[in-house]
Amino acid sequence: MEEREISRAVIGRLPRYYRYLGELLDAGVERISSNDLSKKMSVTASQIRQDLNNFGGFGQQGYGYNVKYLYTEIGKILGLNRQHNMIIIGAGNLGQALANYASFEKSGFSLKGLFDVNPRLEGVSIRGIPVRMMDELKDFLKHNEIEIAALTIPKSKAIEVADLLVANGIKAIWNFAHTDLNLPDDVIVESVHLSDSLMKLSYNITSYNEEHGSKA
Repeated sequence: MEEREISRAVIGRLPRYYRYLGELLDAGVERISSNDLSKKMSVTASQIRQDLNNFGGFGQQGYGYNVKYLYTEIGKILGLNRQHNMIIIGAGNLGQALANYASFEKSGFSLKGLFDVNPRLEGVSIRGIPVRMMDELKDFLKHNEIEIAALTIPKSKAIEVADLLVANGIKAIWNFAHTDLNLPDDVIVESVHLSDSLMKLSYNITSYNEEHGSKA
């Protein structure tokens, strides 16, 4: 079968499908039509069918989609059917909040370590995982199969630390530092710029107010 290049827009919608299908499963729903799923997701039924057809379709005409089966198959496409080991660099407020996010394990992400430069945090346990100092990082990566590193550190240190991680085998970085990372093409970087999101929100609020004549 000829491989097809899947657009980033389609890939970007898969986590939403997975999340909504998980909610349907929890609610005891066994099957759903593309029309009903479109109402929940605010995506057209045609778009849903087109998206899923990229991976084989999964539906039956007149029946719709088996929720459990579709949930499982999308999980496989997203790689959630196997464990991904990860670490967090930066054990401040944001790093600790991420570490306490219990849904990681439900999605197959296993937090193996937290690292920081603050000696006052050394040995502090977060969900049973002790905070280690950065001088332990290289040795830790040698002896643990870590795929993903989350950066929750100041932007002044992010580039240096990212280079260190890549030099020691990390191939995926979840970047919360407010800076762009220029890394080799074979390294996957997912950046989360919180200020960008707030600015988009500000723009949307302003546009809404102007359209509806609301006062700021």
